[in-house]
Amino acid sequence: MRSRPFLIVLATLAAGAAGLFAQAPRQGAEFQVTKISRSLIATPEFTYNGAQQYRAESRDRWLEVEVDFAAAPEHTDELTFKYFILFNGKLLTGEVSHVNIPAGRENRSVMYLPPRTIARLLGNKPMTANAIQNIAVQIVQQGAVKHEMSLERAAANWYGTMPQVGSLLLNKNETPFAPLYWDRYVQIKTSAR
Repeated sequence: MRSRPFLIVLATLAAGAAGLFAQAPRQGAEFQVTKISRSLIATPEFTYNGAQQYRAESRDRWLEVEVDFAAAPEHTDELTFKYFILFNGKLLTGEVSHVNIPAGRENRSVMYLPPRTIARLLGNKPMTANAIQNIAVQIVQQGAVKHEMSLERAAANWYGTMPQVGSLLLNKNETPFAPLYWDRYVQIKTSAR
């Protein structure tokens, strides 16, 4: 019977320690990519009055690459996320800058590849799981890489010597997903007007 209070105390301490680790990135890191997810999703459809309605092609899919990340500082003014997507033998690159980043593990960034670009890169062949060969994401602050993670296990900087194709990936504000899920993603820096 004496061991029961000890187990309760031990369980309480373990739960408290787990809560501390859940709030911050790994030891010594200010920022950390914790998860990379990829999905094929349909174009959102909106209805409105005042003009002709057009329906999106129901078979077309966008590649959505979502990144979960942790931030240790209470507040971060700006971070840049660099995306490297090895898609059907071509290395696609893109970046998005986020502002007003709060501390915690529930932060997200997202990048998209449009359906017509996917069709072009695949030579109008159907999309297969093998088309997305790997994805790497870097968190960059003031020019310094703070953390990097790849979706598939690979050598560090596996994309470094490959020819890059820029300007095909789009951040959320450049897509029809822009008005959706404002609270899910960290704010994107807008260009100066």
